[in-house]
Amino acid sequence: MGKTTTSVNLAAALSMHGQRVLVVDLDPQGNASTALSIEHRGDVPDMYKVLVEDMPLIEAVKEVPEMPGLYCAPATIDLAGAEIELVSMVAREARLQRALAAYDAIELDYILIDCPPSLGLLTVNALMAANELLIPIQCEYYALEGLGQLLRNVDLVKAHLNPTLDLSTILLTMYDGRTRLASQVADEVRSHFGDRVLSTLIPRSVRVSEAPSYGQSVMTYDPGSSGAMAYMDAAREIAYRGAAV
Repeated sequence: MGKTTTSVNLAAALSMHGQRVLVVDLDPQGNASTALSIEHRGDVPDMYKVLVEDMPLIEAVKEVPEMPGLYCAPATIDLAGAEIELVSMVAREARLQRALAAYDAIELDYILIDCPPSLGLLTVNALMAANELLIPIQCEYYALEGLGQLLRNVDLVKAHLNPTLDLSTILLTMYDGRTRLASQVADEVRSHFGDRVLSTLIPRSVRVSEAPSYGQSVMTYDPGSSGAMAYMDAAREIAYRGAAV
């Protein structure tokens, strides 16, 4: 229950709060597209065509069924080849930034970019295009191991490409209050990152894990579940923080 689950459920929760939200799926697996019931197989307009073939982003964006105000720009498996094809392109790190700049986002309150798990050119494009970085951290030992490398890479992007990038938000996920390890990880993250860590904890939840297989976020799959209510609280916290800035 990591970045894609968090992207999709926060986006759904924010839209249920009346916000207009776009999810940009940059992961070739297309899991965010699946969870939002957006077609991403075959020759559909997708982020590969936007990044590599200069298709206007507006042609790839689709409204999520039965979720007014929630939109998704899908990823197809073609995006896996984009890492290689982008290498030889001019301003390769800024392709997404340029696509977003040309997109009429005036009606949007939030754009959430779901990154692939590796730090290749797709993720660098996301970090270049973003103003803020949200990191979901699983309350498990290995999650902290990978965090150090991620933060070093973020510092490199800030130093060389996007000095305005701000690590603004950390969300603790897969929290199991019955284990000492989960509370130790949570305490360690809070002591290191302070008020950048949301007070809301996302519990380990079967319903959250099940929802994508039904083409839904947990917000619509089981709105009364502990996972859905936690993501709703996290979205409210993010919205309040945004309003206070």
